Amino acid sequence: MEEKKDVQEEVKEEVKEEKASTKPKKEKKKCQCDENLKKIEELQNALLRMQADNINYRKRKDEEVERMLKYANEEIVKDILPIVDNFERAIKLDDDNLDDELSKFLEGFKMIYCHLVESLEKYGVKAIDGDNKEFDPVYHQAVLTEKGEKPGMVIEVMQKGYLLKDKVIRPAMVKVSE
Repeated sequence: MEEKKDVQEEVKEEVKEEKASTKPKKEKKKCQCDENLKKIEELQNALLRMQADNINYRKRKDEEVERMLKYANEEIVKDILPIVDNFERAIKLDDDNLDDELSKFLEGFKMIYCHLVESLEKYGVKAIDGDNKEFDPVYHQAVLTEKGEKPGMVIEVMQKGYLLKDKVIRPAMVKVSE
């Protein structure tokens, strides 16, 4: 009830002000139109900013989803890499004598290893090269150093490193010359 009285009093005051005013009605309407046009312009600008924010949000979300899909296999690849390492160690045990049981047994290991490596390559996994290359901390992790002819060169790869598409998922453990 009090609100209605307040509103009624405000309306009465506005009517009194209009009557007491010396300005013609046309000027007041023009002022109101100008104010309304300013409000409309402000609202249009706010709407444009909101639309731009929405577009930017969608772009960020799409890029994030694309990145997640690109590297979705990373965890499983990381779990498989120690298995590949074990296969490589077992294959290195093979000697020149191809008639012994170990060589026959390791022949099966070699076939499994080849299929595993082919499968990884199909999904964008690549080994990082290291021997006789310059040490790069992005791709290599120095675990040993040794005096050599050229400082900063990779002498030996202790454990292979791997890339998933263009991302290093495991740096190569290397011996570097001092």
